[in-house]
Order: sequence, then structure tokens, then C-alpha cells
Amino acid sequence: MRKVCIQGLGYVGAAMAAAVAEARDQNGNPFFEVVGVDLPNSSGSARIDAINNGRFPFETGDSALGNAIGRGRETGNLRASADAGEYEDCDVVVVDVPLDVDFDAVPPAARFDEYLAAIRTLANRIRAGTLVLVETTVPPGTTEKLTLPELTKGFTARRLDPEGVLVAHSYERVMPGRDYLASITNYWRVYAGATEESAQACEEFLKCIINTKKYPLTRLMRVVESEVAKLMENSFRALNIAFIDEWARFAECTGMDITAVVRAIRMRPTHQNIMRPGFGVGGYCLTKDPLLAGIGARDFFGLLDFSFPFCEAAVRTNHLMPRATIAMLRSAMSELANKHVLLLGATYREDVADTRFSPSKDFVLWAEAEGASIDVHDPLVSELEGIGRPVMRDLPRPSGYDAAVFAVAHESYRKLQPQEWLGTARPLILDANSVLSPEQIALFQNAGCRVKAVGRGDL
Repeated sequence: MRKVCIQGLGYVGAAMAAAVAEARDQNGNPFFEVVGVDLPNSSGSARIDAINNGRFPFETGDSALGNAIGRGRETGNLRASADAGEYEDCDVVVVDVPLDVDFDAVPPAARFDEYLAAIRTLANRIRAGTLVLVETTVPPGTTEKLTLPELTKGFTARRLDPEGVLVAHSYERVMPGRDYLASITNYWRVYAGATEESAQACEEFLKCIINTKKYPLTRLMRVVESEVAKLMENSFRALNIAFIDEWARFAECTGMDITAVVRAIRMRPTHQNIMRPGFGVGGYCLTKDPLLAGIGARDFFGLLDFSFPFCEAAVRTNHLMPRATIAMLRSAMSELANKHVLLLGATYREDVADTRFSPSKDFVLWAEAEGASIDVHDPLVSELEGIGRPVMRDLPRPSGYDAAVFAVAHESYRKLQPQEWLGTARPLILDANSVLSPEQIALFQNAGCRVKAVGRGDL
């Protein structure tokens, strides 16, 4: 079997390790020996231990992921390690290390340190002919102007033929949730290689793990085009979300239901992807990816005066979206000082145990700055990352709360029985993210609760 190393076992890398280990030939035999490699720190060690014990390192509603990890351990073609020596005899390395953005810098800047350290590790370890497949979302130009030169420099220092460096880029479209694993194996892929040989090696590898008969690969001729494709996808989505935000504010002021308007518009086939109003944007991608285009333009192409004003405005708008929910609360209760609020949902997306850049964090900080007391519940996590705020896993009764804000459309909230949950309590109910069904809203109202919803002025 060919050996594949997955560099980085975060939310993407761990799922990729499962997907690659699952790849089988027509006789049911594994294509690859898979080794997930992470750093020997506390988080890396925890992920390594989880995989070596047959468990997916993160809580997930997708049982297929846990099953894939378990099968890989039983078959013996999946393991995890902190030993960088694993790279020395591998045939493919999939790079899934983070590349963060410093939002406080002016202009925002990429933090290349962790990514560069990972690439330099490969430059000092891999053999000639090993394919380095970058899945990390990077500023345009990174692969050709940073990754490839670093690998070439390492090969030259080791007296290896620099022509033996094979680099390709194929961005992940991983979607944590109920179809976590399938978002890798049953989804379209874009790729490009720095050379023809690199592109062919990348195509051969991807065909082993992806159902290309149903989801064909798309090859672009330059690596920078693959990098840009990922950024444009996420920037388009971020812009779409920011666009609907201003219409939601208008609807609230004029007594309209913007969700009904969106449903009507979606009947037109060309507009089916228009977004609905929401609580805010979180997660690792949409909060930073629109800024990476401008970073690449400056850092790698010398376009110092070139800007992406729509992308930058979308990031600013989306970051401030939780303030709209706070404003609705303030308006409904006259003020937030001394109000006790229950926030239902801490993660950035429904049925996903991930609080990175969650808008719930900003909601808590901003609402408490106005004097409110906020308790947070989420069925999937125990802490709000970044502020160390404990999160209740068991749903509390609403007695004692002035308001309950539904922020994340977790399945348990969508199945909530209002009258059973309320008891004698009658808090203000604020649906900040289209969590509640019309039937649930009606039941809350019939019980005597005042109900408000983001994007709706008719309640």
C-alpha cells in the first residue's frame, strides 16, 4: 500500500484521514496506509490518542466518521503519530494545517508562521517524488511563491534534485454536520498542480478517495486559480449573508417577514441560493477567507493599492450581526441592564460541535457590556472557545429568565415542545436564526409569550 500522511488533525485533517483510510479497491482492500500527524502538544496529543483508540477526535452527529476511524484501526491501515519521521517514506502528504489572519493588523495580515513551519518540516523530511497536496485555504500566490520555494530550498540543502518536488493545491469543501464524511468523498473537487507531473499525481490520488463518477474533478491550469476558487466561493457566500442582513433590518422596521420574501424569490431558479437572515457568521472559513484575497494581492503580487472592498465590507457587516439581535432585545425590553437572558446555541453552525469564531461569543460580550446577565446552553459543547465561558449541556427551564434567544438551529431546539418547556415561565422569545417553526412560534404565542424574530416585523 502507498503511504499517505495527513499533516494536521483538526476538523479537516481528521476527517480527511478517515476518508483516505476508507478508500478501497474493487476487491475491498485499502488503497492506502494512512498516518495522521500532529504536533506533540496537548491538543495534538488528544487528537492522536483519539484516533489510535478508534474514535473521531471531535464530537459529531455523523456516525460514518466514527465508523470509518474504527474500521481503519481494525484493518490496520490508519494510525496517528507526533513523529515527523513518518514523512520520510510517505508517497503523499496532505497539508491540513491552519493559516490564521491577524484581524487587528492594518491592513489584516496572514499569520504564516505555523504554516511555514509545517512546510519546512516537509522540506527537511520528504523524499523526491512525494506529492505535497495543500488543502489549507491560503492567500492567492502562496503555493507558487512560498510553499514551492520552501520545498525546493529544502531539497537543495539536502542535495536532492529540486525537480523531484511535486506540489498541488486542492481545497477542501468539508462541511461538518450530519454529512461530514460524505462532504469529502461525495462532493466535487477542484485541483491544480505546479507542474504537469504534480497535477497528474494529484488527480490519481483524488480519484481513489472521491466518487468521481458522480462528482467529477475539475482541473485548473494554474495553482493560483485553485487558491482563488476557494476564496471566491467563500467570499460569495459571505457577501450573500451580508446582503440579506440590511434587508432584514428594513423588514423589522416596516412590519414585513423577510423570510417569506426570500422564499418567494427562491422560486426563481437563478436565485435559489439567496440567504435567509441570521444571528451572525462564525466558523473558521467565512470569517477570514474574504480577506485572504487582498493579503495575497499585496504579499505575493505586489499590488499594494489593490483592494477588495466588497469582501472587506462583508466581513465587517457579518461580524456585527449579533448587535442586531441585541438591538431587538433592547427595544423589546427597554434596556438590557439587569436582564437575565438565556442564549440557546453556542456553536457557529447547527449540529456542529465547533465554537471557533462563533457569533455567540460576541453576543455574550456585547450584551454583558450593557449590563445583561447571559447564560448559555448548547447540547454539543461545554465551553465557548476564546472567552472561556462555561456552556450548559442540559437544557434549563426558562423560569427566572427575562428572555430566551434561539441562536443556533440545533435539532433539539427544532424539536422543542414550547408548552412543555415553559412551565409557568413566560420569557420574551427571540428567534435570531430561523430556528423555530411557525408551529412553535404559534405555541409560544398561545402560551402568552411575546415573540420576536430577526428579519420579521410582523410578530
